[in-house]
Order: sequence, then structure tokens, then C-alpha cells
Amino acid sequence: MAKQDRAVRTRHALIHSAAEAFERHGYVQATLMDISAAAGVSVGALHFHFRSKAEVAMSVEMAAAVRLRRAAEKAQQPGMSALQRLTGTSYALADQLRRDVVSRAGLKLSGDGVREGGLDLRGEWKDFVRSVLAEASDQEFRNEPVERSDMADLIFAATTGIELLSRRDPAWASPPLLSTFWRLVLPQAPQP
Repeated sequence: MAKQDRAVRTRHALIHSAAEAFERHGYVQATLMDISAAAGVSVGALHFHFRSKAEVAMSVEMAAAVRLRRAAEKAQQPGMSALQRLTGTSYALADQLRRDVVSRAGLKLSGDGVREGGLDLRGEWKDFVRSVLAEASDQEFRNEPVERSDMADLIFAATTGIELLSRRDPAWASPPLLSTFWRLVLPQAPQP
């Protein structure tokens, strides 16, 4: 059992060090040697867990997907309106991205166009925004002159922009800025 525990810890350390490398240098510039050294293991040990850099990147993406989906699910409580779920989830995801390098790196890798395959985490967010806005009652949208599909596209574009800007300056994804964003876009939505 000790060998199995050590293997799990090593794998987690490799995913974490890979996330740091991919976030700092991008997929192309990150090296397996840097990833293994930061995890405190040899390149051979890295290859015991992963066949290639693409497989390491996919593991980072998958770990990020689990963490981001978990944060989104926790933000949605029974009895919340659709707009409360939307705004609450945005705060939870922003917090997850501020705190967790694996989530940030996985999102950065997702759909980067450099590798074949991969996840589309931003596409999942876009689908979530569309579906929640479609569920929102007409009462939640009183006096809104915009079509919900247009609003979904605007929210997706703006929140993606906020996420990209926050890579250089975390203040872009801060709760006060998100509150201002939601007050401007959905003035009728309850604020957390």
C-alpha cells in the first residue's frame, strides 16, 4: 500500500508542477525536464505516469475540469433562482481560478489549439450560461430589452475576457469587479 500511496502522491505532484509550468510558459515552451524537476522526480519517473507531454497536459485539463465543475456545483443551492445560480457560479469559478494553479492552467490549456483533442472548458461555461438564462423566468428579466441568446453571448464574452485579463492582474476577477459587472449586465439579479 505504501508504494501505491507514493505513486498517487507523485502523480499529484507531477500534475501540480505541470500546471505551474504550463501556466508560466505555455504548453509549447514547458518541458518534461522542468516538470519532473519541480516535482522532485526524474524524467523516467514522469514517464512511468505519463507517456508524453500531451498526456500530462490532458491530465492537468481533466484535474482542472473536476475542480471547476465541483466549484460550480457547490455554488448552486436548492431554491436559488436561475440568475442567482449564474452569478453565484461566476463568483465560485473566479475564486477557484484565483486560488488554484491547476484550474488556471487547465483552463488555459483547454481549447488552446496547440494540441489535438483536449477539453473545451470555456465551451462548458458558455453552455451553462445559455442554459441558465433559458431557465430564467420572465419575471427575472423584467424590462430587459435584450434577447436571452444575445445576453448569453455577451456574458460569455465578457466573463471570458475577465478571466483572460485576470491572468496578468487578479483584480480583474475580484468579487467587487464581478459585482459591478453583474449590476451593469443584470441589474435585476440578486447580488451574493
